[in-house]
Amino acid sequence: MISPQLAGWVDQIRRALPEAESIDGAIAIVKRSVESMFGELTSLHEELLQEAEKIIRKDYEQVEILRNISIFSKRPDWYFGPKPKDSHWPALEGYVIQEKGWNIETVKSMNVSSSEVISLIENPHKDKFSCRGLVLGYVQSGKTANMTAVIAKAIDAGYNTVIVLAGLTDKLRQQTQRRLESDVVKRLPERWNLLTSDQGDFRGLTNGGFPRLAQDNAQIAVVKKNVAPLNRLLETISSTHKLNLQRLKVLLIDDECDQASVNSASKELDITSINMLIRKIVNFIPCISYVGYTATPFANVLINPYPVDGSGLDDLYPKDFITSLPLPLDYFGAERLFGRAPVNSDAESPDEQPLNMIRAVSAQDSALLQPPSIKLKDSFFPKIPPSLEDALLYFLMCCAARCTRGHEHQHMTMLVHTSPFVIMHERVASVMEAWLQKNRASILLPSSPIRLRMKNLWVSESTLVPSKLLTTYDPVNFDVLENHLPHVISELNFAIENGSSSDRIDYTKPARIYVVVGGSILARGLTLEGLMVSYFLRSSTRQYDTLLQMGRWFGYRHNYEDLPRLWMPKDLSKSFRDLAAIEAEIRDDISQYKNRMTPTDFAVRIRTLPGMTITAATKMRAAKSCDLSYSGKHVQSIRLNYLNEKEIHSNWQAAAELLTQASQFGDLADIDQRKLYLEVPQALVVKFLRSYTLHDSRHDLGTRALLAYIENSVPALMKWNVGVFETVNGQSSKLPLGALGHVKMANRSVLDTSGEIANIKALMSRRDVIFDCPTDQKPTADDWSTLKAFRESLVGEIPLIIIYPINRNSKPTDPNTHRSALNAQGDLIGIGIIFPGDEQAGGGYVSVSLDAISADELEAIEQEELAQSEAAGV
Repeated sequence: MISPQLAGWVDQIRRALPEAESIDGAIAIVKRSVESMFGELTSLHEELLQEAEKIIRKDYEQVEILRNISIFSKRPDWYFGPKPKDSHWPALEGYVIQEKGWNIETVKSMNVSSSEVISLIENPHKDKFSCRGLVLGYVQSGKTANMTAVIAKAIDAGYNTVIVLAGLTDKLRQQTQRRLESDVVKRLPERWNLLTSDQGDFRGLTNGGFPRLAQDNAQIAVVKKNVAPLNRLLETISSTHKLNLQRLKVLLIDDECDQASVNSASKELDITSINMLIRKIVNFIPCISYVGYTATPFANVLINPYPVDGSGLDDLYPKDFITSLPLPLDYFGAERLFGRAPVNSDAESPDEQPLNMIRAVSAQDSALLQPPSIKLKDSFFPKIPPSLEDALLYFLMCCAARCTRGHEHQHMTMLVHTSPFVIMHERVASVMEAWLQKNRASILLPSSPIRLRMKNLWVSESTLVPSKLLTTYDPVNFDVLENHLPHVISELNFAIENGSSSDRIDYTKPARIYVVVGGSILARGLTLEGLMVSYFLRSSTRQYDTLLQMGRWFGYRHNYEDLPRLWMPKDLSKSFRDLAAIEAEIRDDISQYKNRMTPTDFAVRIRTLPGMTITAATKMRAAKSCDLSYSGKHVQSIRLNYLNEKEIHSNWQAAAELLTQASQFGDLADIDQRKLYLEVPQALVVKFLRSYTLHDSRHDLGTRALLAYIENSVPALMKWNVGVFETVNGQSSKLPLGALGHVKMANRSVLDTSGEIANIKALMSRRDVIFDCPTDQKPTADDWSTLKAFRESLVGEIPLIIIYPINRNSKPTDPNTHRSALNAQGDLIGIGIIFPGDEQAGGGYVSVSLDAISADELEAIEQEELAQSEAAGV
């Protein structure tokens, strides 16, 4: 514990830092100030100043642990983590550990990530400042937890006013208000002035403007992003006395900042009402840090940072920082549930494999729940399909299983999301409720056919996702859980969650079991507690941000991690998988460019997907089409057609012809008995790629993209090295491979299959990168980038294509893996390509032509947007 005198010197130096912009400068300012009042410093003063300097410098060193996952504009460092004198953060930390039961590692992560955000906003001790930043989280990942920690630390650091913009609906605003009150305000209630409550939005203040706050006090308002409350807030700010306004040190947190906050007017010179009001509020306050939180930042990073009149930066573009929150270890997100392709070609594992929790909904089942066209919605009456019956029965069993685990006093929820239209919510809920009522007696009868169906379903699901894989619980036998089914059915409630319904969810009451049917209000922000089963259709959803935000199943499932299941069409499942990769790419870009670029230098790249849009077109006026480069990358075919004999034979013949022609036009290399031809003309490789059929869901490995890049890279890729990968003890091919005759084939077993396509996960190994290098020299390391640089130093900037003949009868080398035998209809051909160049610098680029969205789909999107407003009650 430092003395009050020493604390005073430390505080003076900290306050001088914004002006001085260095510790030495701040010390000089403090020294001059004291000497001007008291004359030359005494030896005691000198001693105190030296001790204060040591404390400040020690704090300064700690800042190196921050800013691990951020890009930011350079500003003087001012925040170095929590201090012993802090009060709000220690109170919050103690509360979540002692009363909420959070584990220490989770709290440590929240501490580090929130300190990073605080270090990136402005120093509240400045006389005037304006900061804009963006915090990128994950859907349902605990962004609010980080937000509460940021608020607590900001108040400890000197901010005194918190404004939280919380969603478009009363439900979301109330949810946020309650959370902030319980976690932050009620820890030190005597230090807070509440300007809003869970029952009332911001209505202005009695005296017109903001009053002067007492020392060490703070105020907070949680405001809905609607015109009326924002107008009242702006009027209150405008009515505040100039001196009082100057004393306000405002942290404005925009929750779900990609919704409503971004200007979405049809013309760039026009501004939507909500966007205009937020910009006016931000402009009017002399000392403000604006921090947007979102899991879907697509619209925010596509804001034009330079207004059309060129006068300065757009007020809501995150010009000062973009930071990415870490992925929590126990988080169920898109990547964990759907898997994803690798972020870059140097990833150790070509694919991240998902948990086996997704169940397909057929087109026939979807047709029973969705009208053939939007125009027929009023006359369409849904029927409950077999897949929805399974989902509902599985949910009943999940609830019963959780009761056997002692969870009967916790909320349990099922989500059914088939349409944005209110009329369909009511009809789907009605048909489900009627079906359950009709089958209630049979479900409770041990010997009934439906009870046997339930048992078989439970045994199957328990086998696909064993409880011991994800939890410490023993498997729950059906014979045990069935004893709890009467309780579950008696407690089951159907709720319709939209702006028109009176039968809505209420988690403030004791433990409830809910089947929630809804639309757009479920698509953002609203947390469904104890969510275990989701049934999701919404086929006309085409925007990245809209689709990701609909993932209410993302989040935490403590003590029932083995139970969640999702029923959805296969195309939606694939879209979520693609979006998981795009999310990872954005975060990877931020990580790569940290400490080298500012947000105004850094253009976040967002990969486009066929038939989808990134966000609303009106939010993308500043977006530019950028191109795909293969410079410095390697690509490989890991998805192969193993059942279509015609295609298998065609691919083999294409490879055979390439090697025959390579033997005529290229030079046979003498490298360790490898089958390798040097300086083969580009035309032969292009001809091969036109004949060879690729099957890869990664959009950077398509025939059109590869050919466009190769043909546009003249003269860099005019000559190629062409090799054939053989395994010493491999089985000989049945067919000759061109001029090489019969070759020794590789063994590649299957990770999973989809239709005619087998996913082998990995074709190449790292050492294949140096396939065409002399063996008398060795690389210094074994990572992808080192091996590529080593190769280029020896062979120069020449591309390499490797042909991989694969044994049709390939088997797993380890019987304990999840792999299976290939069992193909013929020996297969895989390819791997290593491109020369710098992966960061690029070189030749290509634009990939994407499938257009049809007129019918555009109409469906417009109708959905109208329905979203209706269903949300706004």
